[in-house]
Amino acid sequence: MSRVEDFLTRKEEQEIVQAILEAEKNTSGEIRVHIEAHTRLDHFERAKEVFHMLKMDNTKDENGVIIYVAVNDRKFAIYGDRGIDKVVPDNFWDTTKDTIESQFRKGNYKQGLINGILKAGKELEAHFPWHHGNENELSNEISKG
Repeated sequence: MSRVEDFLTRKEEQEIVQAILEAEKNTSGEIRVHIEAHTRLDHFERAKEVFHMLKMDNTKDENGVIIYVAVNDRKFAIYGDRGIDKVVPDNFWDTTKDTIESQFRKGNYKQGLINGILKAGKELEAHFPWHHGNENELSNEISKG
């Protein structure tokens, strides 16, 4: 797999967007997925850079999360905003990473992302429950670099 466009079909992308909508139903947290071919940076550092580039740090509760995938590098990273880091343990994202990685190892990229998104939503729900009046602050579409 060498091209971002070949990583997921349009139908698979829509299924991932649906998973984001589902995951965000019970949390005020905001989840996005960003896919690009390659980075020369450390993957976690690149995830942070893309997070800020997409203005995900502009949420009211500082509770945005990005799942970053570098297709050619066969790497991914999860980065959450300051509001999340203030209230969760250091290993908070480990179960979400494990969920994604177990499917990625089998070549099930769509399912890995869907499972990870739903897991992230559940994790966020405990610390950032949805309240009446919460609005969707960020796009749910997959961004690409």
